[in-house]
Amino acid sequence: MSSRSSTASSRMEEGLSAVSATDRLERQGPETAVLVGLITPAQNERRTNEYLDELEFLATTAGAVTVKRFTQRMNGPSAVTYLGKGKLDEIRDYIDREADAERDIDMVIFDDELSAKQLRNIESVLKVKILDRTTLILDIFAMRAQTANAKTQVELAQYRYMLPRLQRMWTHLERQGGGAGAGGGKGSVGLRGPGETQLEMDRRIILNRMSLLKQRLADIDRQKTTQRSNRGRMIRVALVGYTNVGKSTLMNLLSKSDVFAENKLFATLDTTVRKVIIDNLPFLLSDTVGFIRKLPTDLVESFKSTLDEVREADLLLHVVDISHPDFEEQIRVVERTLAELGCADRPSMIIFNKVDAYRWTEKEADDLTPATRENVSLDDLIHTWMTRLAGDCLFISALERTGFDTLRQVLYAKVRELHVQKYPYNDFLYEKFEEEGKG
Repeated sequence: MSSRSSTASSRMEEGLSAVSATDRLERQGPETAVLVGLITPAQNERRTNEYLDELEFLATTAGAVTVKRFTQRMNGPSAVTYLGKGKLDEIRDYIDREADAERDIDMVIFDDELSAKQLRNIESVLKVKILDRTTLILDIFAMRAQTANAKTQVELAQYRYMLPRLQRMWTHLERQGGGAGAGGGKGSVGLRGPGETQLEMDRRIILNRMSLLKQRLADIDRQKTTQRSNRGRMIRVALVGYTNVGKSTLMNLLSKSDVFAENKLFATLDTTVRKVIIDNLPFLLSDTVGFIRKLPTDLVESFKSTLDEVREADLLLHVVDISHPDFEEQIRVVERTLAELGCADRPSMIIFNKVDAYRWTEKEADDLTPATRENVSLDDLIHTWMTRLAGDCLFISALERTGFDTLRQVLYAKVRELHVQKYPYNDFLYEKFEEEGKG
């Protein structure tokens, strides 16, 4: 590689580290962050606050401390600065006041994905690091990735995010004029300065790297396909759901394994597969990456090979955190993502987890305001969902093992039924196992 290409490559790598959480967290002490969201006709104040709660959880997972929130009512984000000029000035004044008080604000995080133009204009006003929701999620994925597969998928998603934003990243390489055309005379047509040439070189390097990563993922995918084909005649069950709903805890409980589980978002990136035996009936259980609202398209595309376990599953166990105040919206997010993966028609059932953490408040007799979800008792909620899903749901606490025996019985029955349908000629083996188990 020439020295010029080598320099471009090193600059490109520096740009990638600019969106890397590892680089930001090497400094002593956590960074401080300000969160920004919009209240629009399509997203009321309550929903915006819920999104910002989740954004704060994302920031905490990445190692940052949230010190302030800003919201603004608008018909939609400004194509130039996302916010209105007055609100942007308000945020800048707050950052300046904190700096005068020696409480520096390290970054401002926006709840939506920002374009290159928006990023450039916001940075020019606020003079601090600007992140959007996509960058933050990419950072967390980069921190959590452990295997070669996950690291490759995250790197590819980062490059996909970076590619349309090269102009913003290399602001020191702006187009330069020179020679006879520098003053805009006749010779200026078609003249390209070194800045534009550098951008083209950086773009070519990234495209080549992306091509290499895609090939690497294709090779890994072929290996995993071979592994899946060698698993024998067993029913495959996949745990799916929103991030941080307790899938890994449930996985540990059912498979008696030790899958990493933590009360943070995206604790699991790599799909884990375990063999589970219930009453002499073996099946494969997989724990997959959690979904989230506004999940970056680049990540969904990059992680499709990981989600093959979901596409090839015979049964989906949709795990839901019933204690979350917006669990119904989370259910819709997961269902939309499954539809995008072509799994909407797959046999499934909902496992409502964390019943031990469910809280509700009974309305006063003279309270005439409409009842909310917070006023519904757990018993009423169970009855409602059992009726709506014709019994295809269970209510458990994986942490407290509440309802675990019922879950095992229902799971056995469903896996047994699917096995009879898929491998009818092999069914006598399980009848034999059952007889041996009874004996």
